[in-house]
Amino acid sequence: MPVDPRNRYPRPPFEAQSQPFPGLSAKMTPQPDYGEKTYKGAGKLKGQVALITGGDSGIGRAVALAFAREGADIAISYLEDESSDAKEIAAQIEAEGRRCLLLPGDIRHSAHCSALIDKVLAELGHLDVLVNNAAFQNWAEHLEDISEEEWKRHFDTNTHALFYLTKAALPHLKAGASIINTSSVNLKTPPEILVPYSMTKAAIANFTVSMAQQLAARGIRVNGVMPGPIWTPFIATGMPEEAQKKVGSDVPLGRPGQPAELAGAYVYFADPLNSYTTGALLAVNGGMPML
Repeated sequence: MPVDPRNRYPRPPFEAQSQPFPGLSAKMTPQPDYGEKTYKGAGKLKGQVALITGGDSGIGRAVALAFAREGADIAISYLEDESSDAKEIAAQIEAEGRRCLLLPGDIRHSAHCSALIDKVLAELGHLDVLVNNAAFQNWAEHLEDISEEEWKRHFDTNTHALFYLTKAALPHLKAGASIINTSSVNLKTPPEILVPYSMTKAAIANFTVSMAQQLAARGIRVNGVMPGPIWTPFIATGMPEEAQKKVGSDVPLGRPGQPAELAGAYVYFADPLNSYTTGALLAVNGGMPML
């Protein structure tokens, strides 16, 4: 039955989310929907292996669950502080009869990124889908309020790690493999308080389109998803308290999206059936203009 998208999920105002970035799912009010009761798999990714950075919570967690229900084995990269979230999604993946490899550590370091690829190959045998999803976000009213360390952390996490992981994975990706990058609507509509974050997301979109052209000759597809405001620990804890309370209020649908509402976009890009889709940037944003 059709569902009114305006009222399918909670609408603002929300409670302030009092936890430090990047936050844990269990501490969010209301709880995000990761698709546990809604996403139905159809074997679209049967036999594939996917590495998802930031797969412990937020968008990455919904993607991990959806991929598992589509028949893929999953490797999840995450920070040590988010181990409780990682263990929860691992249990859900294994309950679907799929293997789940947990890979804690900081992707800002190239050696760790190379080790991630090696561990996936050693434990799961091959790699078919790389989802560059993990990111860092913090807000500042003025450029002078951003420290050099914080500026560097944005680029090290959001763009440099994507380069390290993609470069390390490429020698092991066969024709038919897929790379999916998480960009953002901020590349078109950058908020004044998210300068470095928005810059990195624009860079990711450009990297996606460039790599799609470069890797087409090797039969490897590269696509990107541009989420709008999504109800995740990441977006809630990476914003000022007043902004947390009204997340999604300025979107035409009047609410933030849920992680489960994005999972299908990543499945679409990973699905071999959609083999003519590469270099695409798909906005999932509740109707925000992207002209």
